[in-house]
Amino acid sequence: MAQTLTGKTIAILATDGFEQVELTEPMKALKDAGATVEIVSPKQGEIQGFNHFDKGDTFKVDRAVSAADASAYAGLMLPGGAHNPDNLRIDEDALKFVRAFFDAGKPVAAICHAPWILIDAGVAEGRKMTSYKTIRTDLRNAGAEVVDEEVVVDEGLVTSRNPDDLPAFCAKMIEEFAEGRHEGQAEATQNADRPVAH
Repeated sequence: MAQTLTGKTIAILATDGFEQVELTEPMKALKDAGATVEIVSPKQGEIQGFNHFDKGDTFKVDRAVSAADASAYAGLMLPGGAHNPDNLRIDEDALKFVRAFFDAGKPVAAICHAPWILIDAGVAEGRKMTSYKTIRTDLRNAGAEVVDEEVVVDEGLVTSRNPDDLPAFCAKMIEEFAEGRHEGQAEATQNADRPVAH
């Protein structure tokens, strides 16, 4: 793969309960493209991956989300797994971090259950996306246009449904991250109604 992301630092936002392959495959693709990758989390130390319902490996956290500055990163990747986004969507530091990428028009890639986080960050409204089938009603209720496709790109926002979509997801993620800032990403966010903080 071409070193299209050389000199760029990408954040992966995750906590315990992420679907392991949805972190490891995108991280490998990002590194293969020349990016520096940091795992950002509300949790200190290490976070626990899962292979569906079974515990997988643990991964070192590079930076606490409370101390992370979105301006230091060129893009954001959000892995799925049901527990991981369910915990992140109620963490105010995590939501602020996610919102900052959208406000700056920076590319974001989210797979499986991860679009849940986008709902609570107030950035799903008016966006075209896909997700794991069980959360599509939640996305529609948040004002998103939901489709059942392998990978969907909307102004720098890349979404996919499940681990089977990872090859297409990773390819589009690299492409969008290489392109950099998307004016439409920031505009879409500024036009959306923001939720009141929890």
